[in-house]
Amino acid sequence: MSFATLGLSEAIVRAVAEQGYTTPTPIQAQAIPAVLGGGDLLAGAQTGTGKTAGFTLPLLQRLSTDKVGSTLRNKTAPRAIRALILAPTRELAAQVEESVRLYGQYTNLNSAVIFGGVGIHPQIKLLANGVDILVATPGRLLDHVGQGTIKLDKIEILVLDEADRMLDIGFLPDLQRILNYLPKSRTTLLFSATFSPEIKRLAESYLQNPVFIEVARPNATAATVEQHFY
Repeated sequence: MSFATLGLSEAIVRAVAEQGYTTPTPIQAQAIPAVLGGGDLLAGAQTGTGKTAGFTLPLLQRLSTDKVGSTLRNKTAPRAIRALILAPTRELAAQVEESVRLYGQYTNLNSAVIFGGVGIHPQIKLLANGVDILVATPGRLLDHVGQGTIKLDKIEILVLDEADRMLDIGFLPDLQRILNYLPKSRTTLLFSATFSPEIKRLAESYLQNPVFIEVARPNATAATVEQHFY
Protein backbone atom coordinates (compact mmCIF):
# COMPACT_ATOMS: atom_id res chain seq x y z
CA MET A 1 0.00 0.00 0.00
CA SER A 2 1.18 3.52 -0.81
CA PHE A 3 -0.07 6.97 0.16
CA ALA A 4 -1.34 7.50 -3.41
CA THR A 5 -3.66 4.49 -3.11
CA LEU A 6 -5.32 6.09 -0.07
CA GLY A 7 -6.82 8.84 -2.23
CA LEU A 8 -4.32 11.64 -1.59
CA SER A 9 -3.41 14.14 -4.31
CA GLU A 10 -0.11 14.15 -6.15
CA ALA A 11 0.88 17.38 -4.37
CA ILE A 12 0.43 15.83 -0.93
CA VAL A 13 2.04 12.50 -1.86
CA ARG A 14 5.04 14.42 -3.20
CA ALA A 15 5.45 16.30 0.09
CA VAL A 16 5.16 13.07 2.08
CA ALA A 17 7.79 11.36 -0.09
CA GLU A 18 10.17 14.27 0.43
CA GLN A 19 9.96 13.61 4.16
CA GLY A 20 11.12 10.05 3.53
CA TYR A 21 7.81 8.21 3.97
CA THR A 22 6.57 5.70 1.40
CA THR A 23 4.31 3.26 3.27
CA PRO A 24 1.46 4.30 5.59
CA THR A 25 1.50 3.12 9.20
CA PRO A 26 -1.54 1.14 10.44
CA ILE A 27 -3.22 4.22 11.93
CA GLN A 28 -2.63 6.17 8.72
CA ALA A 29 -3.94 3.36 6.53
CA GLN A 30 -7.19 3.29 8.50
CA ALA A 31 -7.66 6.93 9.49
CA ILE A 32 -6.93 8.61 6.14
CA PRO A 33 -9.76 6.90 4.19
CA ALA A 34 -12.11 7.39 7.14
CA VAL A 35 -11.45 11.15 7.28
CA LEU A 36 -11.69 11.46 3.49
CA GLY A 37 -15.09 9.81 3.79
CA GLY A 38 -16.31 12.88 5.63
CA GLY A 39 -17.56 11.44 8.92
CA ASP A 40 -16.49 11.88 12.53
CA LEU A 41 -13.66 9.74 13.88
CA LEU A 42 -12.60 8.39 17.27
CA ALA A 43 -9.11 6.95 16.99
CA GLY A 44 -6.84 5.30 19.53
CA ALA A 45 -3.17 5.84 18.74
CA GLN A 46 -0.06 6.50 20.80
CA THR A 47 2.72 8.97 20.09
CA GLY A 48 5.14 7.36 17.66
CA THR A 49 2.54 5.60 15.52
CA GLY A 50 2.24 8.31 12.87
CA LYS A 51 -1.10 9.62 14.03
CA THR A 52 -0.28 13.26 13.19
CA ALA A 53 -0.06 12.42 9.49
CA GLY A 54 -3.17 10.29 10.00
CA PHE A 55 -5.24 13.43 10.40
CA THR A 56 -3.16 16.18 8.74
CA LEU A 57 -2.92 14.46 5.35
CA PRO A 58 -6.65 13.87 4.80
CA LEU A 59 -7.42 17.28 6.32
CA LEU A 60 -5.17 18.94 3.74
CA GLN A 61 -6.70 16.80 0.99
CA ARG A 62 -10.25 17.79 1.89
CA LEU A 63 -9.57 21.51 2.22
CA SER A 64 -7.33 21.83 -0.84
CA THR A 65 -9.89 20.19 -3.12
CA ASP A 66 -12.96 21.83 -1.62
CA LYS A 67 -14.59 23.98 -4.32
CA VAL A 68 -16.92 25.73 -1.89
CA GLY A 69 -14.02 26.86 0.29
CA SER A 70 -12.04 28.12 -2.67
CA THR A 71 -14.91 30.33 -3.84
CA LEU A 72 -15.06 32.05 -0.47
CA ARG A 73 -11.69 33.72 -1.03
CA ASN A 74 -11.08 36.99 -2.78
CA LYS A 75 -8.27 39.49 -2.86
CA THR A 76 -9.78 41.83 -0.27
CA ALA A 77 -11.20 39.50 2.39
CA PRO A 78 -8.81 37.55 4.64
CA ARG A 79 -9.02 33.78 4.69
CA ALA A 80 -11.45 32.30 7.21
CA ILE A 81 -10.17 29.57 9.53
CA ARG A 82 -11.53 26.34 8.07
CA ALA A 83 -9.77 23.73 10.23
CA LEU A 84 -8.88 23.87 13.93
CA ILE A 85 -6.45 21.47 15.60
CA LEU A 86 -6.32 21.59 19.39
CA ALA A 87 -3.30 20.21 21.27
CA PRO A 88 -2.57 20.09 25.01
CA THR A 89 0.92 21.64 25.01
CA ARG A 90 2.83 24.31 23.11
CA GLU A 91 5.49 21.77 22.08
CA LEU A 92 2.96 19.42 20.51
CA ALA A 93 1.09 22.30 18.87
CA ALA A 94 4.31 23.51 17.26
CA GLN A 95 5.15 20.01 16.02
CA VAL A 96 1.70 19.50 14.53
CA GLU A 97 1.76 22.85 12.73
CA GLU A 98 5.18 22.03 11.30
CA SER A 99 3.73 18.81 9.89
CA VAL A 100 0.80 20.70 8.38
CA ARG A 101 3.24 23.13 6.76
CA LEU A 102 5.53 20.42 5.38
CA TYR A 103 2.78 18.17 4.04
CA GLY A 104 0.80 21.10 2.65
CA GLN A 105 3.69 22.96 1.02
CA TYR A 106 2.48 22.16 -2.51
CA THR A 107 -1.19 23.01 -1.83
CA ASN A 108 -2.87 26.42 -1.78
CA LEU A 109 -3.38 26.25 2.00
CA ASN A 110 -1.58 28.05 4.81
CA SER A 111 -1.38 27.47 8.55
CA ALA A 112 -0.45 29.08 11.85
CA VAL A 113 0.12 28.01 15.45
CA ILE A 114 -0.78 29.90 18.63
CA PHE A 115 -0.04 29.03 22.26
CA GLY A 116 0.45 30.72 25.60
CA GLY A 117 3.68 31.71 27.29
CA VAL A 118 4.60 34.15 24.51
CA GLY A 119 3.35 37.56 23.47
CA ILE A 120 -0.11 37.68 21.95
CA HIS A 121 0.38 40.70 19.67
CA PRO A 122 2.59 38.96 17.05
CA GLN A 123 -0.08 36.26 16.90
CA ILE A 124 -2.79 38.86 16.35
CA LYS A 125 -0.80 40.31 13.46
CA LEU A 126 -0.29 36.86 11.97
CA LEU A 127 -3.97 35.98 12.21
CA ALA A 128 -5.01 39.25 10.59
CA ASN A 129 -3.54 38.01 7.30
CA GLY A 130 -5.93 35.07 7.25
CA VAL A 131 -5.28 31.40 8.03
CA ASP A 132 -6.79 28.21 6.59
CA ILE A 133 -5.59 25.80 9.28
CA LEU A 134 -5.02 26.88 12.87
CA VAL A 135 -3.21 24.79 15.49
CA ALA A 136 -3.75 26.02 19.04
CA THR A 137 -3.68 25.25 22.73
CA PRO A 138 -7.13 25.77 24.30
CA GLY A 139 -6.23 28.56 26.72
CA ARG A 140 -4.57 30.86 24.21
CA LEU A 141 -7.31 30.18 21.66
CA LEU A 142 -9.92 31.40 24.14
CA ASP A 143 -7.78 34.50 24.79
CA HIS A 144 -8.01 35.35 21.09
CA VAL A 145 -11.72 34.58 20.93
CA GLY A 146 -12.28 36.88 23.91
CA GLN A 147 -10.38 39.69 22.20
CA GLY A 148 -12.25 39.19 18.95
CA THR A 149 -9.09 38.36 16.99
CA ILE A 150 -10.32 34.88 16.03
CA LYS A 151 -13.67 33.76 14.63
CA LEU A 152 -14.58 30.08 14.64
CA ASP A 153 -17.86 30.23 12.73
CA LYS A 154 -16.38 28.89 9.46
CA ILE A 155 -14.70 25.80 10.93
CA GLU A 156 -15.27 22.74 8.76
CA ILE A 157 -12.96 20.28 10.53
CA LEU A 158 -12.03 20.09 14.23
CA VAL A 159 -9.24 17.84 15.51
CA LEU A 160 -8.70 17.08 19.20
CA ASP A 161 -5.16 15.70 19.37
CA GLU A 162 -4.14 13.75 22.49
CA ALA A 163 -7.54 14.40 23.97
CA ASP A 164 -6.74 12.25 27.00
CA ARG A 165 -3.84 14.55 27.93
CA MET A 166 -6.04 17.60 27.53
CA LEU A 167 -8.48 16.12 30.02
CA ASP A 168 -5.63 15.17 32.39
CA ILE A 169 -4.37 18.76 32.33
CA GLY A 170 -7.88 19.99 33.13
CA PHE A 171 -8.87 21.48 29.78
CA LEU A 172 -12.40 20.04 29.73
CA PRO A 173 -14.14 23.35 30.65
CA ASP A 174 -12.09 25.15 27.97
CA LEU A 175 -12.91 22.46 25.41
CA GLN A 176 -16.61 22.76 26.12
CA ARG A 177 -16.45 26.54 25.71
CA ILE A 178 -14.57 26.23 22.41
CA LEU A 179 -16.93 23.62 21.04
CA ASN A 180 -19.86 25.92 21.71
CA TYR A 181 -18.32 28.51 19.36
CA LEU A 182 -18.07 26.07 16.45
CA PRO A 183 -20.65 25.35 13.75
CA LYS A 184 -22.83 22.32 14.43
CA SER A 185 -22.28 21.04 10.89
CA ARG A 186 -18.60 20.10 11.03
CA THR A 187 -16.35 17.06 11.03
CA THR A 188 -14.83 16.20 14.41
CA LEU A 189 -11.76 13.96 14.75
CA LEU A 190 -10.77 12.83 18.23
CA PHE A 191 -7.39 11.15 18.79
CA SER A 192 -6.54 9.66 22.16
CA ALA A 193 -4.03 7.15 23.54
CA THR A 194 -6.65 5.83 25.98
CA PHE A 195 -10.42 5.41 25.90
CA SER A 196 -11.24 6.42 29.45
CA PRO A 197 -14.86 6.99 30.53
CA GLU A 198 -14.23 10.76 30.19
CA ILE A 199 -13.02 10.35 26.60
CA LYS A 200 -16.05 8.23 25.75
CA ARG A 201 -18.39 10.82 27.25
CA LEU A 202 -16.65 13.56 25.27
CA ALA A 203 -17.04 11.51 22.10
CA GLU A 204 -20.71 10.81 22.78
CA SER A 205 -21.37 14.49 23.38
CA TYR A 206 -19.64 15.99 20.36
CA LEU A 207 -19.19 13.27 17.71
CA GLN A 208 -21.94 12.08 15.39
CA ASN A 209 -21.85 8.34 14.63
CA PRO A 210 -18.04 8.26 14.60
CA VAL A 211 -15.90 5.64 12.92
CA PHE A 212 -13.97 3.86 15.69
CA ILE A 213 -10.32 2.93 15.07
CA GLU A 214 -7.93 1.34 17.53
CA VAL A 215 -4.53 0.24 16.27
CA ALA A 216 -3.07 -1.00 19.58
CA ARG A 217 -4.41 -2.46 22.78
CA PRO A 218 -5.40 0.16 25.39
CA ASN A 219 -2.51 1.81 27.23
CA ALA A 220 0.08 -0.04 25.11
CA THR A 221 3.34 1.67 24.24
CA ALA A 222 4.14 2.31 20.58
CA ALA A 223 6.68 -0.14 19.21
CA THR A 224 8.87 2.75 18.08
CA VAL A 225 9.28 4.07 21.61
CA GLU A 226 12.15 2.75 23.74
CA GLN A 227 11.62 2.95 27.50
CA HIS A 228 13.97 2.75 30.46
CA PHE A 229 12.88 2.44 34.07
CA TYR A 230 15.06 3.66 36.95
